[in-house]
Amino acid sequence: MKYEARKIVLLIVFLALIWENFSYTIKAQENASGTLPAAAASAAAFTQQELENAIKIKSQELEKINHELETTHGNLESVKNQKLTLQRELQSLQNNIKQLGLSMQADELTSQKLGLEIDSLNYDIRNIGISIDNKKEAIISILREFQRNDQTNLLVIFLKNKSLADGVLESQSLKNLKSQLSIDIANLAGLHDQLDNKVQQVSNKKADIELHRQNLSYRKIIAHDQQEERTTILAQTKNKESLYEQQLKELRKQQETIADEISKIEDQLRASFDVNLLPIKRPGVFAWPVPLTKDGGKGIITQHFGEVSYLYRGKPHNGLDIGVPVGTPVVAADDGVVIAVDNNDINKWNRYQYGKYILIRHNNNLATLYAHLSQQLVKKEMTVKRGDIIGYSDTTGYATGPHLHFGAYWAPSILMKNIPPAAGLVPVGVIINPEDYL
Repeated sequence: MKYEARKIVLLIVFLALIWENFSYTIKAQENASGTLPAAAASAAAFTQQELENAIKIKSQELEKINHELETTHGNLESVKNQKLTLQRELQSLQNNIKQLGLSMQADELTSQKLGLEIDSLNYDIRNIGISIDNKKEAIISILREFQRNDQTNLLVIFLKNKSLADGVLESQSLKNLKSQLSIDIANLAGLHDQLDNKVQQVSNKKADIELHRQNLSYRKIIAHDQQEERTTILAQTKNKESLYEQQLKELRKQQETIADEISKIEDQLRASFDVNLLPIKRPGVFAWPVPLTKDGGKGIITQHFGEVSYLYRGKPHNGLDIGVPVGTPVVAADDGVVIAVDNNDINKWNRYQYGKYILIRHNNNLATLYAHLSQQLVKKEMTVKRGDIIGYSDTTGYATGPHLHFGAYWAPSILMKNIPPAAGLVPVGVIINPEDYL
């Protein structure tokens, strides 16, 4: 029976450890609840069914906003294919502003929906806590029963009963208690796993809320910039198509001069470069530089590496253009160190080369370029992780519509050049096809 007593002691210690871990998890959850967003805090007074209904309504509202976003993005694509004119430029900016407004509404609705989902999960967490309390009491009751029988061996059980049948019944009852104890302990462990899962879901949803809050904050800034740009263009052109065309022609000529100088340097660097130094071409070396949509969409590739178009006067394109709406988060394609954060634009009218861009050097001696940005969230020499948001998309620099220019270089070859009339520094080096590593 001493062996049985030792088993019971071990069970009590095991249960104490489970309970201590559970109490710590609940305490952490309660502390975290104090940081819930306003939408979630206000929803705390709802019943669970009311929360489910409210979540359904928010989902329907989001679906409507997302449908409008798709329509607006389609309008942006159709405008982009039109001839460059003042009215086309103004219409594009107006569409950008509308699209940003819809995106901000989507951010707000998504944050509210996530807050409601957190409150619904808190109901589940409280219910699991009650179940754990009940299961704990049941286990304690069984342990007390074992304690009362601790000094009783099998022979005594049979001798103290009036009949053999009664002795067998009491012995079987003890066996049933042991069996029930095992079941209750397994159930308690299962409840604890459920609790951990629910708490993790709450943590993930809170992180999503913070992401949407960040997107909302930066999109407000970008929308203001788009409105300022529209005002600048109107002031610069005096709303005259002929003046716009004249100034656009001059900007295009200056851009071509810059591109010619860059091409000359890059041709020289490429001529003496040993391609065997490059990492083996394989997918997955780089992550996709814009977040995937829920249906797995990656944005529209509007220009592949090496393709030619009127925009490059028959010269091959030196990167991958991904058509995404203004204000789309841009993420680091891999771990690395930021080696340049710059802007080639002089002002909102005199826009050159890459506009606002970020350059990151990776551990495999490749570097990636993210150009035509609106906001740059990183600084030079910062360390970034794969998937970190580093900026937001726009049309800064020499661009005919909203997109991300994603480029790749052999990092040791990169030279940072100042090429007037562009402002800042422009990266020049041995360019490679980023699609070989995506």
